[in-house]
Amino acid sequence: MLPTTVVGSFPQPEWLIDRAALLASGVPRVPRPNLWRVPDALMTEAQDDAVRLAVRDMERAGVDIVSDGEVRRESYFNWLAPALTGLDLEHPGTALSRVGRPTPVPRVVGPIGRARPALARQAAFLRGETDRAIKITLPGPFTLSVLAQNEHYPDAPSLALAFAAVVNEELRDLKAAGVDFVQLDEPYLQAWPDKAREYGLAAIDRALEGIPGPTVVHLCFGYAHTIRDKKPSGYSYLSELERCRATHVSIEAAQPNLDCAILRLLPSKTIVLGVLDLGDPAAETAATVADRIRTALAHVPADRLIPAPDCGMKYLPRELAVAKLRALAAGASLVRDELTVR
Repeated sequence: MLPTTVVGSFPQPEWLIDRAALLASGVPRVPRPNLWRVPDALMTEAQDDAVRLAVRDMERAGVDIVSDGEVRRESYFNWLAPALTGLDLEHPGTALSRVGRPTPVPRVVGPIGRARPALARQAAFLRGETDRAIKITLPGPFTLSVLAQNEHYPDAPSLALAFAAVVNEELRDLKAAGVDFVQLDEPYLQAWPDKAREYGLAAIDRALEGIPGPTVVHLCFGYAHTIRDKKPSGYSYLSELERCRATHVSIEAAQPNLDCAILRLLPSKTIVLGVLDLGDPAAETAATVADRIRTALAHVPADRLIPAPDCGMKYLPRELAVAKLRALAAGASLVRDELTVR
């Protein structure tokens, strides 16, 4: 009851990535190899060690469903494209970010396919590092499609379905490697709700076709690192996900001070709820986390609630991230004990 998890990312070690450059740049949509401090010949070994550190930190903090911290990635988004065909990454195109800023993105110049599996080896490595439940995330097909310059497919829905097909192949590899939870990161469902209503559900359902076990769709308002002003207090695209194939919906609620009454819009879904405010430079207390969980429990039963951070933990100092995760586990434990007594 009330198992804890992370959204996906965790701070990368200073020896692995140039954090100053990472913090100073926007979210990369195309490869940014200059961010890495380690030479290519040592990269796999270095990233393996970084995964071990992230897993140990999560385990010691008390997180029940762990990830690899996404420490092998420059961003949640740009790592998949090099494994695909039909994309030109050497001569990027342009798309608008969620704040309306032009940003370099892959150009779609041919049929989207998968040149090689992207995550099978990484998933197997994570499975061997912990006996806890594990989760691995992928960018979702809707977000992949809106952050690409389409020069091949007849329309945006066709492009999204093409991305969905290769994401589905990746998800099948992950399940074969023993991954318990798979997650589609779809922040642009919230950013572009009109387009999402047109073809978002079809793309998500194609990506999740035939995938057993817990499947998560994550949407958010953007990282606290980049959105420092007050976030919206409600989602422009959420109730629509009640009709999708995913078993879980992951949202952030702490920093935006979300009215948890909206959780009633998803009566069949398990909610992965952000109860850690990553815009707060101090770690929450266990009591604060417990209060946020209790607020959600007024609208969703405990067997359909998974407490988590808001998204973007990779941008925090590592010590702060660990402290926040400890508070997450302690707060969930407080509420769990209360429910057990009842």
